[in-house]
This record gives sequence, C-alpha cells and structure tokens, in this order.
Amino acid sequence: MDNIDSPSTIDKIKQQISENPILLYMKGSPKLPSCGFSAQASQALMSCGEQFAYVDILQNPDIRAELPKYANWPTFPQLWVNGELIGGCDIIIEMFQQNELQPIVKEAAAKSSPTENDQAAN
Repeated sequence: MDNIDSPSTIDKIKQQISENPILLYMKGSPKLPSCGFSAQASQALMSCGEQFAYVDILQNPDIRAELPKYANWPTFPQLWVNGELIGGCDIIIEMFQQNELQPIVKEAAAKSSPTENDQAAN
C-alpha cells in the first residue's frame, strides 16, 4: 500500500526520537537481542529499571540504512535520551558502570511519566 503522504524514513526517525524519551535502536529486541552489542546495551538499560522504547532495525531496513547518516553514528545499537544521541554499546556500558547512565535514564523517565497537568498529544 503506497501512500503518497507516507512520511519519509527520516521523518519517521525524528518522530520516534521525539515521542520516546528513552529509545534504543538495536538488532532484535531487549528480550531477544540479535547481536552481542545490542544485548549488552539493552541489559544495561534494563538494569536502570525504567521503561524504554526500542526499534528493531533488522525489521526496519529503511531505518537501518538512514539512521547512521541522520545520527552521524555508523553503528548499532544507538541510545537516544530526550532527543539526543547518547552513543553506542561501549559508551552505554561505560556510563552504566560509572553510574552516569542511571540518573539520565531516571530523569528522562520521570519527565515522560504523565502527570495531571500533562495533555495527551493529538
């Protein structure tokens, strides 16, 4: 089903990043990662104890092709928090081990949990 109005891949990526305060682009899923780096990154993220979104780039070849150019980061996984690229597996693990990842993730999760004042995005 080709839709002329369908958003471009870059638009899709921007939307995913803006709608998900904690977003991991990875190979596979957190429960069933398809590569060691994605496994380590999602494990570190899960250890922070907050919900996070993920995109399986193996299921999304368009995103797999476009995201490295958009992010200016050649490899996966990629962790985005509050619209900013944090980095890949090595950076995620290093930050986790130095207890730098946890506060960033907790803060992003706290910001995103709806309060009475929040309006649903339409």
